[in-house]
Amino acid sequence: MERASNIVRRWMYGANLLDFIREDASAILGELALESAGDIETTQRNAWDEQIRILKALSIPESLSFQARIYFELTVPRLGRRADVVLIVGHVMFILEFKVGEASFLRSAIDQVWDYALDFKYFHETSHHISILPVLIATNAPDQELRFEGTGHSDGLICPVIASPSQLSTVIQKGLAQFDAPTIDPAKWEQGRYLPTPTIVEAARALYAGHRVEEISRSDAGAQNLTVTAATIDEIIEHSRKESRKTICFVTGVPGAGKTLVGLDVANRHLDSESETYSVFLSGNGPLVAVLREALVRDQVERALQVGQVIRKSSAKKKVETFIQNVHHFRDEYLRDSGAPLEHVVLFDEAQRAWNLEQTSAFMQRKKGKANFQFSEPEFLISCLDRHQDWCVVVCLVGGGQEINTGEGGIGEWFDAVLRRFQMWDVYMSRELAESEYRGATEFDAILARQGTHLSQGLHLATSIRSFRAERVSDFVRDVLDVEVASARETLGELLERYPIALTRELSSAKTWLRKQARGSERYGIVVSSQAERLKPHAIDVRVKTDPVKWFLEGTDDTRSSYYLEDVATEFQVQGLELDWACVVWDGDLRLSGDGWTHHQFRGKRWQRINKPERQRYLENAYRVLLTRARQGMVVVVPYGDDEDPTRAPEYYDPTFDYLKSLGLRLI
Repeated sequence: MERASNIVRRWMYGANLLDFIREDASAILGELALESAGDIETTQRNAWDEQIRILKALSIPESLSFQARIYFELTVPRLGRRADVVLIVGHVMFILEFKVGEASFLRSAIDQVWDYALDFKYFHETSHHISILPVLIATNAPDQELRFEGTGHSDGLICPVIASPSQLSTVIQKGLAQFDAPTIDPAKWEQGRYLPTPTIVEAARALYAGHRVEEISRSDAGAQNLTVTAATIDEIIEHSRKESRKTICFVTGVPGAGKTLVGLDVANRHLDSESETYSVFLSGNGPLVAVLREALVRDQVERALQVGQVIRKSSAKKKVETFIQNVHHFRDEYLRDSGAPLEHVVLFDEAQRAWNLEQTSAFMQRKKGKANFQFSEPEFLISCLDRHQDWCVVVCLVGGGQEINTGEGGIGEWFDAVLRRFQMWDVYMSRELAESEYRGATEFDAILARQGTHLSQGLHLATSIRSFRAERVSDFVRDVLDVEVASARETLGELLERYPIALTRELSSAKTWLRKQARGSERYGIVVSSQAERLKPHAIDVRVKTDPVKWFLEGTDDTRSSYYLEDVATEFQVQGLELDWACVVWDGDLRLSGDGWTHHQFRGKRWQRINKPERQRYLENAYRVLLTRARQGMVVVVPYGDDEDPTRAPEYYDPTFDYLKSLGLRLI
């Protein structure tokens, strides 16, 4: 079949189904081996051989066979995998996953084929509105009871069908009867763009494996902004190098807009330590660093095994650690070493969380024995790069309203450092930042007025891409926390069609809702404020430390994973990371009172009011983080109070529940 030159071929073998059936099996196997561009393991060759044999025996009505198409090893970049076989027959796309030599159907295998179906439905342009049926075939399994069950979701997907090889023709015939839809045009289907919205973990894996950011991100206005921002940073780096300039630039954006993704993309393209533009990605977010590093290490080990190689985990870990580093380790290294860093480019994620002078000095005296340390964290980090004699670039990735801990100075600390010590540095920022709420602050206006400050439209990410279902979640959360009732109701009305937000007073109901919503390996979990100390009667104890690596990366069979709904994560463990579905349990630390919030911390045996504006902001930002973690939907639990327990009085909870209910959240 002739293919248009602009089509990206994502499969290793594709053909008309009749041509496939007539073609010699060894020729098909040869094309697959040729496309793999490497040595083929015997197990993989045998698997292809078995799949070809099974599929050549298909019995499909001749009227449908003429236009039917078959594709082997179809790449799914977001997941870092390839679907075994995609078969388009009539009005249905069948995704076939084979487990050669297996006699049973493991949960992990069912989730795998589920993931492929969900990925195509959500992210492949010409698969959005067609009928898709995932099928799992265990080649040594006996015949099964064939079940075609819906899920209650509005996308029309059917649960994976499990079958033996001999039942495949029947599955296709019955599958066709399940849907009433127009015939799929395979030629048009092939032309569909793949427009994914990966989690930050998926994105890091794909980037590190060699994919470009354009391959793993949507191509709408928000994702185009990603490539524009990355290109803008590249231009600034190149200009600084050529002109021997020292530069600091600020990348801003709404929550979930992809600031971390941009930073990882730029750092990944400058990994060569021999290059003049060698860079490093730094983050003070310990859980984010730990989760990303472990995910990349596991991915490297798994990819090596797939091609018959063995990489020791320690070796993979060493390499990954040069790509993503904890900013505090970087800081400590250059406390000991007075020389310039090896890197000329440093990308600092969540730069708004850098410590102010007071916090940094106290830490240095208490932990490092440096009694007279008079630098804020931004000032010291800039000073490390300033040791270069020629040029350097500091890229600050800044999230607004996300300071959540004592001593986090916000973006103002960076401006103050430039004004005090680095007046000769160039500063780049977006017009959005220049016109933001920071306008009017003394150091901010001074930055804008200096000759070396430049405004660049490409340094702001205006569209959230965390939730591919609804981009205005962050707007809704802002309205909720600002108690902008009318605006919150209006925004929620736009969200609910594609992004369900449920409300309940029963944690057990919320858990059931989560499990029903999630399909395949979609990740779900419970998140709470770190101040939520009176959730203990609900078996939630925030003082019990959760391991974010296990919570975010382990599977459904591990009690430490988010899936088990036993361990909970706080804003400190989830900031910068995502879930597909989240349960937010709202305690009495943040309470609605009249037309505003009151802020509380639990000390000893009672709640105490938080009066300092800075700490009030941290608590509201904690809930802002929690309420923007979910990509596909969330359920909010506001527990009942208890008249017999003065620490859980109903008036601590009821007004918050009534407020959220009044906005239009769906009760369960």
